[in-house]
Parts: sequence; structure tokens; C-alpha cells
Amino acid sequence: MDQVLCGVPRVTDENVLVGFDTADDAGVYKLSPECALVQTVDFFTPIVDDPRTFGAIAAANALSDIYAMGARPVSALSIVAYPAKLGIETLQQILTGGAEKMREAGCPIVGGHSVNDPEIKFGFSVSGIVHPDRIWTNAGARPGDALVFTKKLGTGIVQTALKRGVAHPDHVEASIASMQTLNRAAAEALAGLEVHACTDVTGFGLLGHLRELALASGVSCEIEAAAVRFLPGAIEYARQGAIPGGLKNNRSFFECDVAGAGSLAEEILNLLYDPQTSGGLLAALPEAGAAEVVKKHPGAYRIGRVVERREKSIYLT
Repeated sequence: MDQVLCGVPRVTDENVLVGFDTADDAGVYKLSPECALVQTVDFFTPIVDDPRTFGAIAAANALSDIYAMGARPVSALSIVAYPAKLGIETLQQILTGGAEKMREAGCPIVGGHSVNDPEIKFGFSVSGIVHPDRIWTNAGARPGDALVFTKKLGTGIVQTALKRGVAHPDHVEASIASMQTLNRAAAEALAGLEVHACTDVTGFGLLGHLRELALASGVSCEIEAAAVRFLPGAIEYARQGAIPGGLKNNRSFFECDVAGAGSLAEEILNLLYDPQTSGGLLAALPEAGAAEVVKKHPGAYRIGRVVERREKSIYLT
């Protein structure tokens, strides 16, 4: 996509505070000295069998980009691709799940668009607002910052195990609960603190999104692999080879910029590359702020620190 976008013409505007050239989670446009508009869009094919649950996960995933920018979601547009031959009952359940999650976030759905498509796809375009001086991006991490993460890893591997028919129902339930959990509480725990950089961990996995943060900030990051938390069953399924295709792509693309991988068990390394759906927030902030977040938010924990730029973006310990 980077190769495609480099040849796409763009309109320059001094009010564009964050555009697509920085690999951030959302675009930001300054409306006034006190208010900026944050915009994102995300949709995907079903990752669970229950349509209502799928709708809720799609909504939580789309909202996550708004929270990762330090913004408050204010409106959403639904995006639906659906085969007409399936009838309306399943579609109603998908839309209901999405609407319920948007209601939980206090974000009204104001419209949307649908097309007849042989493959189901669903998601949202979400708009949020934030003060222009309080935007979180992935480009401000500083040496000495602590790195805090707010969810456990492993949704991609657990869902792959489910497709193979080897996942325990309790493990699937835990994974679904994580994917349906809004990052609202995590963002609220970070609000008011000196957040230097923030992103949400989704399709590129923890190491892929961490690399983006490191490159954008001109720093490197040291990660304590033993500190990273995983969803129930995820390590065992990784040992069994329940590896999603996206994980293989992430590892192939990002491992050239990661040092210390040889010291880790293969299943742990794979989980660090595992593509997440509706994953947690990854934030860089001073040590005191990190301690405050961990105290305020039960899902938050410290996974490493930011250091001066070295040869590689990520160093695993």
C-alpha cells in the first residue's frame, strides 16, 4: 500500500494535522483553534459465527482508532456488503450488534451504505473530536518513556484454532470478550496524562505496530517478552501450529527490523506478530504516568521502554 499511495495525488491543506502519510490510526482535520475532527474507517469479513457478535466486534474495532488518537467518537456511518440471497434476518443481527456497541460508546449511527456482494463485510466510518493540542499520534515517543499495553494478545491464533475445530469454548469466549471490549476505558485512563505516543494494536500485531511507532518517533523500543500477556489457550494453540496467514505476512515483513528473536520460544515470537482484531492501546509515556495508568486500568500493564534510536527498531529481551 505504501508503494501505491506514493503515486496518488494529494491536496495540501494547512488544517490537515494528521494525514495518511504518517501511518497513524486516523486522519485529523482542524476545524477551529479549539476543535479538530478525527476520521477513520474499518470493515472486514466475519471472524465469528454469531452475526450479532460479529457486528459488535466490528464496531469496537472501528471505534478503537478514535480512542487511539485521544478523541471522543461523535458519529458513525455503517458500511455493509451483503449477499441478497441470505435474506434479512442475519443482516438485522449484524446491524443490531454494531448498533448496541455504538450505543455503549455513546456514538450515534447517522447513516451508512450497503451493496449486494457475495461475501459479507461489515464495519463503520467513525468521526470523533479532540482539541488540536491534545491529539495522540504514533510519532512522539521519547527515550526514557515506558511502554504500556491494555489488552492480552492472541485473538488471531485463537480464532484460527476455532476454525480448525481445536479451540476450547472457554478460550473462544475469552477471545470474543476481549474483541468486544471498547478501548474507551483505556483511553480514559490515559486522558490527562503526558501521553507522548499512542496507537492501537490490530492487523500488524504488537511488533508491527510498535515498529511503526518507533520509526515515526525516531526511536527504538526494548520489549520484555516475559511481561506480555496472552489470552487463555493462545500459547498452546501457537505451539500446535494454529498460525493465521496474516501472522506469517507480518513476520515476513517486520522481522528484519527486530533483534533478539532467537532468545524466544517460537510460539511466543509468533504471538508477538499475531494480527489482532480490536486489540488494545499501546502508549508511550513517562514512567510516573505509566504507573498511574496501570493503577487506574485493570487491563493495563508495562511491556518495555523507549530508548535512543539504534540499528533496529525493536529489541526483544
